[in-house]
Amino acid sequence: MTGVRTIAHDEARAVLDAGGAIALDVRTPGEYEQLGHIPDAWLMPVDLVASAAAVLPDDGRPIIVYCEHGVRSVAASRLLVEAGVTNVLNLAGGLAGWSGPRAFGEGALRGPSSWLIDNADLLPRGGQVLDVACGRGRHALLLASAGFDVHAIDRNADAIAFLRSTAERLRLSITAEVVDLETGAAPELASGSFDVVLVFNYLHRPLMPALRAATKPGGRIFYETFTARQAERGHPRNPAFLLKDGELPALLAPFTILRSREGEFDGRLIASVVAERPK
Repeated sequence: MTGVRTIAHDEARAVLDAGGAIALDVRTPGEYEQLGHIPDAWLMPVDLVASAAAVLPDDGRPIIVYCEHGVRSVAASRLLVEAGVTNVLNLAGGLAGWSGPRAFGEGALRGPSSWLIDNADLLPRGGQVLDVACGRGRHALLLASAGFDVHAIDRNADAIAFLRSTAERLRLSITAEVVDLETGAAPELASGSFDVVLVFNYLHRPLMPALRAATKPGGRIFYETFTARQAERGHPRNPAFLLKDGELPALLAPFTILRSREGEFDGRLIASVVAERPK
């Protein structure tokens, strides 16, 4: 595998013992929990690995990729290298023969939001996606890899440059644009041409009418961000960026709320909805 080095278990243990390396578990959550995992391993099932480049540290530290028998990790390792991730190490034979430390218990999914994954059945079969405040593109990369045409916007020029480069490497259908959403609604938000609108970890209340207008009739908004109680945890604290109790469904009215939740999830105090624009 060009750019990927397969290593034996003894070398993997030495790399982990040296500190700094990330063990990336590309099995299912059930395997991670029930069969055990390398302590502190990141859980990112192989079908979510398209988003990995957006969340892995970009500092050259070793990334040890493993599955149960060494098959899925090969595919995942190749994708990581293609996306531009460096120092990718594939664990030969997988965890089935692992004699090193092993931990048990649930793992939090890394990469895309669990809200998007848990409600993927509400996504259409392809179409146009708008990813608002996309950051480095964890959701844009995932949905583009699933066949969607994605337009991603963020005010961080470095993040947009990274996303453009990664999308080009992976030959994904993503356009990415630097937009400061808090200086006025961008023209593309008013087009009504998006089947899906994504907003995660971002809140600017004056933008809500533009988000609703950007969604096609019958299209859906997947929205998740912090509630006011999150300020007790330290960040964010500014009430302008925090939802009041029960506020999110009201901000998306008159959209129909298909699914919602509010409370503590994945260690964060958040509110989440999937809302549909009336046809």
